[in-house]
Amino acid sequence: MADSTTSPSSTSQPQAQDKPQFRYFRPPTSAQQPRNDLPDNYFDVTAADVRAQQAMLAARRDALQNAPLRTAAMREAEDKKRRARWPQTTIRVKFADRSMLEKTFPSSDKIKSVYAFVRGSLREDVKPIKFVLYQSPPKREYKVSDPKVRDLSLAELDLAPSSLLLLKFEDDRLNHQDVPAPLDPSILALAEDVPTPPTFDADPKANKDDDKSGGPARPRANLELAGKDEGERKFPKWLKLGPKASASPSRHTSIERNLC
Repeated sequence: MADSTTSPSSTSQPQAQDKPQFRYFRPPTSAQQPRNDLPDNYFDVTAADVRAQQAMLAARRDALQNAPLRTAAMREAEDKKRRARWPQTTIRVKFADRSMLEKTFPSSDKIKSVYAFVRGSLREDVKPIKFVLYQSPPKREYKVSDPKVRDLSLAELDLAPSSLLLLKFEDDRLNHQDVPAPLDPSILALAEDVPTPPTFDADPKANKDDDKSGGPARPRANLELAGKDEGERKFPKWLKLGPKASASPSRHTSIERNLC
C-alpha cells in the first residue's frame, strides 16, 4: 500500500541553508482564518445573473458540439504545449494535524522525488515507517509501486502547476489529528503561519462600487450586468448556505419563470 523508496541521499534531504528550498506551515487556527460574514443582500440574485449563467452554459455547450475532431497526434501535441507552460510544480504535503510541507519540483520529476523529500524530512525514528500520498475526493493514491504512477512525470500526473497531497502512514497511530507531524526538529523550527488567502472583493474598483451602492460589490463577473437591471426584482438568497438558505417552492418557481 505504501511507498517502497529508501531513505533519500543527503542531496535529497532538506539542508540547513540561509534560504531553505522548502516551507513548513504550522496547523492553521481559527484566529488565523477569520470569517467575514457577508450581508444577506450580497447573495441576492438578479435576472441578469441568471441570464449570464445561462449564456455561459450555452456557449460552453456550443463549443463542445462544434469542436473539430482531433487526431491522437494533435491531442498529444496540445498536451505537450499545455505542460510546457508549467516547468515547475509546487507540492504541498498535508499531515494529519493539518500542518503542511511545501516544496517546488521540476515538472519533469517523478512522484518518487516527492516521496524522497518527505521521507528525508521525517524524524529518524519515523523514517522506516511506510506511508502513501493521495488526493481526495475522489481518492487517488500515488504509489511508487504502481507502474501507472511511478513512470509518469508530475505534469503527466496532472499535479502541475500546484497540488495538495494528503499523507497516510502505515502505522495508524501517526494518523490522528492530535498527533503532531513527525518531522525533524530542524524543520519544525522553521514553521510559519499559513499565508492568508487573497480577498477578491477588496480590489479598488469593487470598493468604488461599494461606496456608491452602500453595500458590498457584486463579483466582477456580474458587475456590468448588474447595472442594467438595477430596477428589476431581486430573487431570494437561494445561494447562501445555512438556515437562511431554505427557499420555498414559490421562490424556485419565480426563477424558473424568469428563465423561460
